[in-house]
Amino acid sequence: MPEGPTIILMKEDLQKFAGEKVTEIEGSEVPENSKVKGEILREIKTFGKQTYLIFDKIIFKVHLMMFGSYSLFKRKDIDTLKLGLKFKEDGMYFYTCVVKVVDEKDLSKIDWEADIMSKKWSDEKAIDKMQQHPEMMICDALMNQDIFAGVGNIIKNEALFRAAIHPETLIKNLSEARLKRISKETKNYGLEFVKYKRTDTLEKTFQVYHRKKCPACGEEITKRETGKSKRMSFFCENDQKLFK
Repeated sequence: MPEGPTIILMKEDLQKFAGEKVTEIEGSEVPENSKVKGEILREIKTFGKQTYLIFDKIIFKVHLMMFGSYSLFKRKDIDTLKLGLKFKEDGMYFYTCVVKVVDEKDLSKIDWEADIMSKKWSDEKAIDKMQQHPEMMICDALMNQDIFAGVGNIIKNEALFRAAIHPETLIKNLSEARLKRISKETKNYGLEFVKYKRTDTLEKTFQVYHRKKCPACGEEITKRETGKSKRMSFFCENDQKLFK
């Protein structure tokens, strides 16, 4: 599943169409009588793993989910197109994803400070939200999009290794200082993710994700499903402490 940093890069690709007028619209998720043709794409916003295409009369929310993708310029020759917008020159096309129509009220309810890729990101708010769930494992907290919007399995694993915290540690057993470190490592790795994704060198930054040996001590990396979400975790039993 694309994580928040990947969505930021997608937004950069789409940005060339901001201010352009739609000449054609297609796709299985286009609502009847949408009246998008002739509308100008006013703005593109992202929140976590979601992208908002904002027009005067309609707002599309696009979530690529696990296997979604997009293309620019020309439509791919596949039958999973959910939304396609053609402009005077070229277009944007979204496949195997979820597309919904939302309104300004939906946008106003978004907690932009929960997006790890946002300049409005708040460590304090993330810590407060985590402390409201004392029995939650930290691995589940990081994947909770209400707390850490944009975090996926790569960021979860790499941030916890950098913070030296075992993924199955309960939030109630972590001090505020440790929660703050987790929050900061998550934000920082998100920024690194974008930097290295641009140069196609992201995998070189992985220290535990799909690695065999711990880069710190040389011990075997443990790989198993953790938390209620049952997402795969990669961690070092030696260097990531399980607080009790």
